[in-house]
Amino acid sequence: MNSATLNTARVPRGENASHLGHLAALKFITCGSVDDGKSTLIGRLLVDAKAVLQDHLAGIESHGEIDLAMLTDGLSAEREQGITIDVAYRYFSTERRKFIIGDTPGHEQYTRNMVTAASSADAAVVLIDATKLDWQNPSLELLRQTRRHSLLLKLLRVPHVIFTINKLDAIKCDQLTDQEAQSLAYKHISDAVKQFASQVQIVPEALVPISALKGWNVVNAAKDWCGYSGPSLIEVLEGLSNTPVDSHAHFAQSVQWVEKFHDSSTTAHGRRVFWGRVSTGSAKVGQKVKVFPGNQTAVIAQVLSAVRAPGEVSEGQSAGIILDKEVDISRGDALIDADHSIVGTREVNAVLAWMDDEPLVAGRMYHALHAHKWVKCKIQRIEYKIDINTLEQTQATELAPNEIGRVVLMLQQEIPALKYSDSRHLGAMILVDTASHRTSAAVLID
Repeated sequence: MNSATLNTARVPRGENASHLGHLAALKFITCGSVDDGKSTLIGRLLVDAKAVLQDHLAGIESHGEIDLAMLTDGLSAEREQGITIDVAYRYFSTERRKFIIGDTPGHEQYTRNMVTAASSADAAVVLIDATKLDWQNPSLELLRQTRRHSLLLKLLRVPHVIFTINKLDAIKCDQLTDQEAQSLAYKHISDAVKQFASQVQIVPEALVPISALKGWNVVNAAKDWCGYSGPSLIEVLEGLSNTPVDSHAHFAQSVQWVEKFHDSSTTAHGRRVFWGRVSTGSAKVGQKVKVFPGNQTAVIAQVLSAVRAPGEVSEGQSAGIILDKEVDISRGDALIDADHSIVGTREVNAVLAWMDDEPLVAGRMYHALHAHKWVKCKIQRIEYKIDINTLEQTQATELAPNEIGRVVLMLQQEIPALKYSDSRHLGAMILVDTASHRTSAAVLID
């Protein structure tokens, strides 16, 4: 693969990159199997971007070597066991862009943490450890957890997926030179990635050979290493767009907080202000809206931003809505454009990522959280589960921990649901165990 085959333009260096100044901070995660080098990669990015203080570096140095993974593994259990358990967020910037990185666990039992981080990410970097694969085999298969994380990225609609083949510098073969062995490993592994990505309908932004430990192709490009002449990982990340707005143009907002002004001299003139994040479209003065549930109608009299400045507020931002008349609205209700196609539903067809330790079985009751509304939910039936290795849909009577399947849910009350492919906010729910209060599942409405 050369730079011409990438699905992203190579980011220019120096003064020619000034046009990127308008791009917002990019939130991306690293994911993949256990010990593929995710924490080390983030440590390398932080060090090479000069985002780590010298005294911090000195604290993680041992025998003259810096343990890069220690920059993100902050829990004592993580340091003791040498694994990542919880999602660790770090911040850094280059001359061209700011970044927020989430280091997600690779262990299967912590898949729930990876799902949480991926649900709000603009991009994902999937690491693949070349030393764990049968790299001399042209028909090699990727590791199970690599496939699992990639499939979850697809289900969670993460807009940009970058595959990186790590630890190629450690590839050795008695019959080949190091350069020949590394190039062959990159070719065979990248072919396997392309085949798998095609199966799950992922279009990779790039497929970059790297050495997180040595820094090759992470920030500085290693020219023609492994036959790859494309941009480095940071160059790819610098050029990515943020998560695009959802396809629905009509306004919708789930109410999180109702604020009551008693002083008629305030901006709201004594009326209530309905605060929440705009889920789709934008909030404008003069819009006719309906209330869900109830279908009462009103007109937006004023829109306040998060800093209480009047003006239009777009999707993804917090807004305070003041209506032209008093309407009975509580937390969890929704304000929707009167022309919006959203309809209330109690029966929900969804893809579900099961994250509880106990298996999911039909007939059980859970609490479901949709936007800011809690409703009782029953598992009506399990239609099938997805085999992570073959991607086949197989009949199932239960879903084991970390399995993915398609289910039908019956809710106690109607909710204003959209497909997850249309709205990340109104197309998603979580299920919470009624007894333990643990988050049991991530639900993607389809």
